[in-house]
Amino acid sequence: MSYKPRLLDQVRAAIRIRHYSYRTEQQYVAWIRRFIIFHGKKHPRDMGGPEVEAFLSHLAQVRHVAAATQAQALAALLFLYKRVLNVDLPWLDTVVRANRPKRIPTVLSRDETRRVLSELEGHYHLIVSLLYGSGLRLLEALRLRFKDVELGRRILVVRDGKGAKDRVTVLPETIHAALTRQLARVRERHAQAHEHGFAGVELPEALHRKYPRAHLELGWQYVFPAARPTRDPRTGVWRRHHVPMESVQRQVKRAIRAAGIEKPASCHTFRHCFATHMLESGADIRTVQELMGHASVKTTQIYTHVLNGGGIPARSPLDLLEPIQPRAASRRTRRPS
Repeated sequence: MSYKPRLLDQVRAAIRIRHYSYRTEQQYVAWIRRFIIFHGKKHPRDMGGPEVEAFLSHLAQVRHVAAATQAQALAALLFLYKRVLNVDLPWLDTVVRANRPKRIPTVLSRDETRRVLSELEGHYHLIVSLLYGSGLRLLEALRLRFKDVELGRRILVVRDGKGAKDRVTVLPETIHAALTRQLARVRERHAQAHEHGFAGVELPEALHRKYPRAHLELGWQYVFPAARPTRDPRTGVWRRHHVPMESVQRQVKRAIRAAGIEKPASCHTFRHCFATHMLESGADIRTVQELMGHASVKTTQIYTHVLNGGGIPARSPLDLLEPIQPRAASRRTRRPS
């Protein structure tokens, strides 16, 4: 009797064949599981377009999820039906769409940025300095490899960024020395790990099969490696991963509070600051677009709305009046009952 894998195992296998990231695999499996539970644990093969529409509409109307969250759930279900069950869903034209409001990104001033950076230490300071100084996303900074840092040319090569695109961005002069020391520590730790048999690092896609010894090479090591090796969740092999994303996020939140900043800032805020402050300094918007890795300049143009003064050259009419002193508050006497 032949063994037939369970549905979610089939989903994982289909994702890995197409070399999707592990984070995508986790998200897709989670959404498919929620979809199944939402419909009373019915098998997706016994459901179709109406059930998918009901689930997506529930996310928008009851759960009030963001438009990007609903789009991610839809992508997971489309993958399930098309790539795993080989079923083409009908056009989902009755789905209640989550609103996609146009938000102006939160941006810190230069002084606020300096105050937050001063509250960070060690490799956390260096990571956040790259977010602000090079316009990197958090995962792009954590996934930097030794070979992607070109100290002589003062550039960073970002591999497999958003949209599976590579790009080149600037390496700040002010952290050149600190980054040089970090690479020296990586070199030293890698040599020590090699002696103890834990020098391997995870490789993108199928490179570990094409180059069986590449995971031991210094060039493939992470610039910000984790303190100790862990098991690869897909292969079970011991590998050295990068610094956990959550630990950086916690340190940044702590630094923002310590700096006395009440804005809803996060790690991604420093990427917004990079673009805004570059434009403030007179950089060409096309240059900023390339450094940020935006597919369209329209995406970059949002930062023109958060420049100093909010991008509004006109003065408020209230500022054009003579100073007005408010009337003194009068006491009201209560009528006797």
